[in-house]
Amino acid sequence: MTARLSLHYKAEEELYKLDRTVKGLFYDFCHRFRKNPDQPGLDLKKLKGDSRIHRAKINQSYRALLIPVETNERGRQHWLIIAVRHRKDVYDELQVAVNRVTGELEFVDLAVMGDSSLQRAGITLTPAEPDDVPPRPAPIPEPDQVPDRPPLLGVYTAGQLRDLGVAEQLIDLALAVTTEEELDRLVSGAPLLSKDVLYGLAAGMSIDSVLEEVTRPVKLPAEPDLADISTAVSRTNVSSIDDDVQAALDEGSFRSWKHYLHPTQAKTARREYTGPARVSGGPGTGKTVVALHRVKYLVEQLTGDGVQILLTTFTANLAADLRLRLTSLISEPELLARVDVMHIDQLAARVIGENTDQRNRRKRISDQAAMIEMRQLLLELDEQRWEADFLLDEWEQVILGQALTSRSDYFSARRGGRGRALTRPERSQIWKLIEQFAARLDKLGAETWGQAAERAARFEIDRAAAAERYQGSHPTADGSSGSRPFVCRYRHVVVDEAQDLRAAHWKMLRAMVEPGANDLFIAGDTHQRIYDHQVSLGALGINIRGRSRRLTLSYRTTREILEHALRIAEGNKTVYDDLDDGVDNLSGYRSVLHGPTPTFIGYQNWPDELAGVGTLLQGWHDELSTDNDGARQDPAGHVAVAVADHEQLTQVIEYLETRGGLTCAELTKDGPRGDGEIHVGTMHRFKGLEYQRLAIIGVRKGAIPRPYIERHRRSDPQRYEIEQRKARSLLFVAATRARDVLAITWHGAPSPLLRRVS
Repeated sequence: MTARLSLHYKAEEELYKLDRTVKGLFYDFCHRFRKNPDQPGLDLKKLKGDSRIHRAKINQSYRALLIPVETNERGRQHWLIIAVRHRKDVYDELQVAVNRVTGELEFVDLAVMGDSSLQRAGITLTPAEPDDVPPRPAPIPEPDQVPDRPPLLGVYTAGQLRDLGVAEQLIDLALAVTTEEELDRLVSGAPLLSKDVLYGLAAGMSIDSVLEEVTRPVKLPAEPDLADISTAVSRTNVSSIDDDVQAALDEGSFRSWKHYLHPTQAKTARREYTGPARVSGGPGTGKTVVALHRVKYLVEQLTGDGVQILLTTFTANLAADLRLRLTSLISEPELLARVDVMHIDQLAARVIGENTDQRNRRKRISDQAAMIEMRQLLLELDEQRWEADFLLDEWEQVILGQALTSRSDYFSARRGGRGRALTRPERSQIWKLIEQFAARLDKLGAETWGQAAERAARFEIDRAAAAERYQGSHPTADGSSGSRPFVCRYRHVVVDEAQDLRAAHWKMLRAMVEPGANDLFIAGDTHQRIYDHQVSLGALGINIRGRSRRLTLSYRTTREILEHALRIAEGNKTVYDDLDDGVDNLSGYRSVLHGPTPTFIGYQNWPDELAGVGTLLQGWHDELSTDNDGARQDPAGHVAVAVADHEQLTQVIEYLETRGGLTCAELTKDGPRGDGEIHVGTMHRFKGLEYQRLAIIGVRKGAIPRPYIERHRRSDPQRYEIEQRKARSLLFVAATRARDVLAITWHGAPSPLLRRVS
């Protein structure tokens, strides 16, 4: 072979969209090019605009666009393929450049813009192969266009866009666009840093915010050499083309996910941190993808044997999904063997099992079962001053969360986010009731998952103390496999869906990894907290100050769905914490996708709503089952229904299967049960999932939020706001599981959470 070939990520994206025949031709082209780039059949020629770009024939219709990167000492050439497209879409005005902020190679194609936009910027595109290439169609007049409409980004200067990292070739066009539609066309072919900057400014982010959240995380410490193509390619995500390229291309967009991250995501995943770090962002911004790539980065740096990394999340089905995706991301079995993937309660159970003999094991009961036992206790004591849910939350979040072991400790404990303040006599009453409740569970040989987490945390804290003592008396111990009993359990811990973990979980995780560089990496969004586990990481010994990153661009949910979901989440200026003592928000959060506006439908009663939803789902099913050519497709797993509670779930499945003629699969904590085409589950079960089309039904007054929270409105306003926020987060999570189409229905009066939405 006389040439080496690599593939730019934009070229990969273009190849995924081409049919299998063209992919096969491309594979043959790569083989011929590597043997001899100068063979006459390839017809390798420079473009007239940017002479660094060459075009070569794949066949009579398709072209590969390439740039020479370098030639090694043995004369072997390295070429980078930057695009694969029909010859009519090859223009002399195509350009490559080195980004002055990231130092990466960028490919810019202005053909995505409409002719009117190009004319305003004084740009004319010339086909590179004009013979027999059909002329560009005449521009379609824009209806009711206002000639003097001001530029969308007219308040900014070329210098400001340049400093933020917008590609030089796009700056004049960016300052000339006058509508969101034109901006969408511009960024559809733009490098991702340019896309993120321009969408951020258009969404209302300030220059300083874009600089801090988008540009600065990917900025090189020194200005790059803009003429050094070879170094720029080394900084750019590219795929080497080898004999496996055909199979790789057939994997489609998942292959792209495995190999390419947005620059902000990549820097966050591969950065060296001096301590615990956190990445936040709204649904679809790629927090989980970043967490998985963080694991890949860390495991590739490891030395020594044995399991050294923990990847954990809140539920069993999410852990199973992480395990599957990590297996696809890391192909080497010996690297995968160094990573534990398990949900947080499974981890706590393992710790307890290692430290408890069979005679002292306890059965663990659900939160619902614990609530029944607490209510029974209060009934037996004729206790009417305190409610069961408040007492359980106080126990879980304050007493167990802070590992309080005495009444005096509880008297002085902080209760941030717990609602109204408690007097000393009230704390005494609560302590006594909780002691009685704990004794009741102990007599039953039972414990809650919160108790299990607290016990596991104490075991791990003791283990960490033993490790510290050992290291103090054996300063030469290196933590190798021979001394594993005397070191912390893991070198690195990565947490996904962090907003739902209990305080005791965090104490356990903190003890599992020695404090230091790259110890804890935390991904979460408090807007998606659907359980009442509010914590302050700083108070638990996890300091993330100065090591937090926020992702703001959604790659999953359309702009139309996102707009309505944000109204649900933010409500009447609802305030969300940042997993510490600050506040978080979704300012600048936006989407690159477009779709239909969500529909909101009210019915008179529940039977009418069921009938309406059945008709809606049948229509969706038929649309997905038939493509434009009339060919049948499998719609299974692309349509889902979210409901408020289990009673509705049973009724919906029964109606759809007996009256609607549809098959259903119930969403459980372990994933879909059965192989039915329509997935149905409570809103809690949709965490981490995605569907093309989603109906959220029964969103009526009295269902969400639950009416019991009204008793807190006057007696405990802070508690009332907490319950309102939980309900908003639950509906927000459900709504953002829809990728393309969302419908929300109710009967009677709609939920008050929809006042600003429907």
